[in-house]
Amino acid sequence: MKIIDIIKESKNPIFSIEILPPLKGNSIYKVYEIIDRLSKYNPKFVNITSHHSEYIYKPLPDGTHKRVSVVKRPGTVAVAAAIQNRFGLIPVPHIICAGFTKEETEYALLDLNFLGIDNLFLIRGDLDNKNTEKADPENHNIHATDLQNQINDFNKGFGINDIKIDGIETPFSYGMACYPEKHEEAPNMESDIYYLKQKVANGADYLISQMFFDNQKYFDFVKRCREEGIKVPILPGIKPISRKHHLSLLPKTFKIDIPEELASRVRDCKNDSEVKQAGIEWGIKQCRELLEKGAPGIHFYTMSAAESVEKIAEKVF
Repeated sequence: MKIIDIIKESKNPIFSIEILPPLKGNSIYKVYEIIDRLSKYNPKFVNITSHHSEYIYKPLPDGTHKRVSVVKRPGTVAVAAAIQNRFGLIPVPHIICAGFTKEETEYALLDLNFLGIDNLFLIRGDLDNKNTEKADPENHNIHATDLQNQINDFNKGFGINDIKIDGIETPFSYGMACYPEKHEEAPNMESDIYYLKQKVANGADYLISQMFFDNQKYFDFVKRCREEGIKVPILPGIKPISRKHHLSLLPKTFKIDIPEELASRVRDCKNDSEVKQAGIEWGIKQCRELLEKGAPGIHFYTMSAAESVEKIAEKVF
């Protein structure tokens, strides 16, 4: 079933989660534990993040160095298949531009098609990693809209270089990201909305927002989108704050603001246990207001926060 149909047909706000594949060498059961913990709240789908390989330079006997790829996490395709097989839930693997060639993306699409996984989440990914090869437009998708074009062509039965692909029984449906506080590289919100309109016009069925802690920014963003003709569902993305260093880490990493009311409370906490409780209470308040004012559901980022998400969901869903 397509995610857009689930959102539109659900009589109640939907609960969905995003998980991180385990680090190389770690068990998939850590992912299973998160889903087991949250399955009682009936997640409508599970997003699986994707990560490109990183590189190290291995010294050689002659004094030179060899560039070696280090895959830190298993592929999103494998984790999506495992979740589908074990839980019967709808997996939504992330497909990203950064670090993947168009050919690698096509092989991922073929594998997903064989597995009957037809929901995707498209995102450009981080281009700032020092170990990421410089992408060229001929072999790489540079922007998320370029990735959309490849997916759209695949849905029509055409691979890269216009090679015909037979047997595409169920075309992929996909969602994409949006940023209530604007994308970090956008010069202004007007520019960000301009490109968001392109994503929707090009086929994005729904949007999931970057995490935020100030609901008014989400409400203002949705209002602006509607005024600009963007009518697709916009799911708010929520991640509970759980550690004191998140006060500096989250704004630095995701270019978001933390309201002073929350920041002040976190600063007053004596330890991370108190911070976690403060984050849970803020999350409950935040999610209740979002749903009361018409958000179609809540998409939770569970990374390092599964216990907090569980406690919030218990009070909200």
